[in-house]
Amino acid sequence: MKRSVLLAVGLSLCINVWAQQDEKIATPVGQPAVAARFGEGITPHAVKEQLQIVAGAGMQGRETATEGQQKAANYIISQFDKAGLQPGAKGKWEQYFYLYQDTLTSSKIVVDGHSYIFGKDYYSSLYACQNQQVKTSRIVFAGYGINSGEYNDYNNLDVSGQVVLLLPGEPHKDDTTFLLTGTRRPSAWGGVNKKIIEVVERKPAAVLVVNEGASRMEKVSGNGLYKTPTYMRNPKQTPTAVTNVYYISPEMAAALLGIKDAAALLDPAAADKLKPRVIRKSVQLQFKKDVKELRSSNVIGYLEGTDKKNELVFVTAHYDHLGKRGEELFYGADDDGSGTSAVMEIAAAFGRAVKAGYKPRRSLVFMTVSGEEKGLLGSKFYTDNPIYPLEQTVADLNIDMIGRIDPMHEKDTNYVYVIGDNKLSSALRPINEAANNTFTKFHLDYKYNDPDDPNRFYYRSDHYMFALHNIPIIFYFNGTHEDYHRPTDTVDKIDFPLLSRRAQLVFYTAWEIANREERLPVDRHEK
Repeated sequence: MKRSVLLAVGLSLCINVWAQQDEKIATPVGQPAVAARFGEGITPHAVKEQLQIVAGAGMQGRETATEGQQKAANYIISQFDKAGLQPGAKGKWEQYFYLYQDTLTSSKIVVDGHSYIFGKDYYSSLYACQNQQVKTSRIVFAGYGINSGEYNDYNNLDVSGQVVLLLPGEPHKDDTTFLLTGTRRPSAWGGVNKKIIEVVERKPAAVLVVNEGASRMEKVSGNGLYKTPTYMRNPKQTPTAVTNVYYISPEMAAALLGIKDAAALLDPAAADKLKPRVIRKSVQLQFKKDVKELRSSNVIGYLEGTDKKNELVFVTAHYDHLGKRGEELFYGADDDGSGTSAVMEIAAAFGRAVKAGYKPRRSLVFMTVSGEEKGLLGSKFYTDNPIYPLEQTVADLNIDMIGRIDPMHEKDTNYVYVIGDNKLSSALRPINEAANNTFTKFHLDYKYNDPDDPNRFYYRSDHYMFALHNIPIIFYFNGTHEDYHRPTDTVDKIDFPLLSRRAQLVFYTAWEIANREERLPVDRHEK
């Protein structure tokens, strides 16, 4: 539909054709005065009261799958219930999902009685490795670990069930030319991935790869070397056999090879002289980790519509944040306590409208998700396991940070960034702009909607999981600031009049989408 037509039939002229079906309705829902009656109830005082709790110390920073996150979920549930919503997760308020975290409990490599230390002499990926214990009397040195054309480091080597040692890089013809390409440019074998694929196909017990930075990994990664971030398993993924790969220092590798100069392993002229062979040394290798299962949730409230109730309009925000780092508490007032507070107050406004007899035509789903800070995990889980049909989901209005101003708007604070509104539907931007022109009168800043914007904010919040399923979205955002992802993102720095008006804009846009005659068209395909 063209923009001129949309504006003509938009917020000011939407006719309530279903009023006769619901005797409680006295006047057209689409009239601006009706929408304003409830939207104006989203006040600075109301959002402040919500945010003081959500971003208070009692919520412990709301890190995903922690006690603080569950406390926040319980509070959101109480507010959804107070607003008159129904439990939206198949009769429950929470859609649970499970995350995992790996912690190293012990690891050692002992060669001929000499012990090598994890984090100092070698390291490995906790996520990629599985528990194992190996005892053998030899190491198979497979040179560079390359099998390409006439060049094959595995000639006459049986590595099945053995501990295999590989060098980095690839052989050289001279100081400036790679043997495999005949040029100065390395082949794919110069990296480690192709080598690991090649050796794993030969079913070794474990792989040792020389890595120049192995001895520095503990300083670089800190505790991250011994504990993974939380992650989500893919239940549809077929389990595959795992070969543990350990990255060892040149000094450790030199000792295993029986050479004195560790630097020679990184010098092509010297390394090329080391031929694949079997090294007769006793080896004990142990790797043990603990895998912890953690539970998190999306909180979902449902408001049933009338004649178009099978179509769903989502209003979302993430309620998780960064939790604690040592003794420092990350409050997450703007990120995304502001969005969470807005969702609760928008739900309350729709709830007041329903009590007054103004029920929306389409159903509304208010969802606060967790796991956003871990990689959009909660919203991904929802769209992978939808409670309501994705094909019947009309739009997602996502709110992530709307309580502050960024450095670019210090002189003109009357703004909000709008991202993604024209990516999938030509009708969504005119609706949002009409709502803004009628009620909130912001400068709608489309800077971050540019596909070439280097920040790529369009891909960095929960709306994107809906967009991947061709569901039109809008992402409302105030931009980043000096307190972003810092302990100083606190409630006292929030501009509550600005936060409440931005939440009102989302409310008025949701109101129009929920009550208009036509469903939003999906007539564009940019993601």
